[in-house]
Amino acid sequence: MSLASMTGFARHEGALGDWAWAVESRSVNGRNLEVRFRGPPGFDGLERAARDLAQARFARGSLTINIQGRSSAKPSGGRVNLDAVERYLALCAPFVADGRAAPPTMDGLLALPGVVETSTSDEDPEMRAAVEAAMAASMAEALDSLKVARGEEGVALAGVLGGFLDHIERLVATAAGEAAQQPALVKDRFARRLTELVGEAASAERIVQEAAALALKADVREELDRLTGHVAAARALLAQAVASGRRLDFLTQELMREVNTLCAKSAAAALTTAGLELKATIDQFREQVQNVE
Repeated sequence: MSLASMTGFARHEGALGDWAWAVESRSVNGRNLEVRFRGPPGFDGLERAARDLAQARFARGSLTINIQGRSSAKPSGGRVNLDAVERYLALCAPFVADGRAAPPTMDGLLALPGVVETSTSDEDPEMRAAVEAAMAASMAEALDSLKVARGEEGVALAGVLGGFLDHIERLVATAAGEAAQQPALVKDRFARRLTELVGEAASAERIVQEAAALALKADVREELDRLTGHVAAARALLAQAVASGRRLDFLTQELMREVNTLCAKSAAAALTTAGLELKATIDQFREQVQNVE
């Protein structure tokens, strides 16, 4: 298994007896695994099956699973669901009383969902169970195809993320080169500051404090080392056969934290420029990481 994206689409069709159906499964980015299901009425077990099948295949993403089914069986009888009629009438009553709606008509009520119930030749419980099982199997195939689609997009995404890491690595090397010039710059600045302080008759303690503050800003080796370590860790996560999106997101935060500190410590315009470019590249990297499962 390689890196997987959280976006994809798949479709699978099936048929059994008088029934024919199409399963569409699509997914987009999500913080956790969220499954939305919509299926034909009367197949109550399919929603639970959809959640179980999705949980067995995916760790993250917002999934929508839709089954559109139709039966070619001829209706063999029908009845009016009076409970449904009463519910619709109760819902309409306040609007009718306020004069905001006309009283419902019988032909209008009969056209509402659930009012007229028909029975067909496929009402046999065993046949119904067989159709539901076949729909669940089609759903499993659609989710398998979705997993493949997410994996294929993940391959492309891994290349994009790897390119960003290459660029971050080059910028860290540039920053390291600029940071090597900082001690000399800080030394010059301290010499000028010392002249100012002596002119102010500053105490030895004040001079030591100024020197310590400037020396601290000159040392960015820790930040550069941690940036290098985070890039290596990100490369390792891209190569792992597990869902690594959350950990990559955390590493992105750590990369940004180190660059912010680097910029704060910078005593040279060139180092600051490298730091700002690093921030921009890491932000682009973070946007793409949001697609990783």
